[in-house]
Amino acid sequence: MHPTPPTGLRPRLPSPLQRIEDDRFGRHGVRLLLKRDDLIHPDLPGNKYRKLVLNLRAAADAGHHTLLTFGGAYSNHLRATAAAGRLLGLATVGVVRGDELAGRPLNPSLARCAADGMRLHFVDRSTYREKAEPGTLAAIRRATGTEDAYVIPEGGSNALAVQGCTALGEELREHTDVAAVACGTGGTLAGLAAGLGPDRQALGIPVLKGGFLGDDIRALQQETFGGPTANWRLDERFHCGGYARTPAGLLAFAEDFEHRHGEETGLSVEHLYVAKLLYALTALSEEGAFRPGTRLTAVITGTREAPGQSSTSR
Repeated sequence: MHPTPPTGLRPRLPSPLQRIEDDRFGRHGVRLLLKRDDLIHPDLPGNKYRKLVLNLRAAADAGHHTLLTFGGAYSNHLRATAAAGRLLGLATVGVVRGDELAGRPLNPSLARCAADGMRLHFVDRSTYREKAEPGTLAAIRRATGTEDAYVIPEGGSNALAVQGCTALGEELREHTDVAAVACGTGGTLAGLAAGLGPDRQALGIPVLKGGFLGDDIRALQQETFGGPTANWRLDERFHCGGYARTPAGLLAFAEDFEHRHGEETGLSVEHLYVAKLLYALTALSEEGAFRPGTRLTAVITGTREAPGQSSTSR
């Protein structure tokens, strides 16, 4: 069941599910579908809406008028939170990793945040790493005057976000055998797997290197559902060197995928997450990772807007 959105948000739910024909999957007996979560909301696309909706409801129900959240210089989570604040009449404060950025012109992502009314507060990287520690968070609150603000963690991934993402799995449960999503902080995969149920599989493609994400997902499921589900796995091979790394081969793949399917789907392949997801699924299909007859769904969490910009998951 979809959470009731706060007044002012008009999501398109359930998001469309598109079947596409691609011989790289078809010759292995795999049916590829695209779950177009990028079309849910123009300002809160994909997993951003799903992860924020219950947090926004909780903030409103508790009478908060300000949202405090965290992200890097190109964080789409910051952009989505700023947009939500504009739409709902809430003040927003974004704590940005990297105090060296404070004196520089804003990049397009941060400029969008500012245009939507978000007040940006830059902190050094060591402070940012400790942002969840009570003492550090209290100091950030004092410095930004947000002692009474509702706090949303980096990437929006908390128990409410995971709960919001279960609706994604529920939408797909009768239509897929394996649902795959690119992963930043892991909240979307944690909820997707729970919503799919035990007889369906969720596959996560991390876009960051480090091998830490499995523990994070289990912790999120423990907090949200009382324990981890057994129906998900990660494939760590497709981060292409780390977050925001987009080598020429990946960009060529994204361009080719658009050439093959852009006209029928209207999809422009976002590079930081979606391209890595689709590349991974193509490689896995060629490896024979999916049994013939598998209905394989790629969750499209964002769309490339313009060169140097994206709107997707973290």
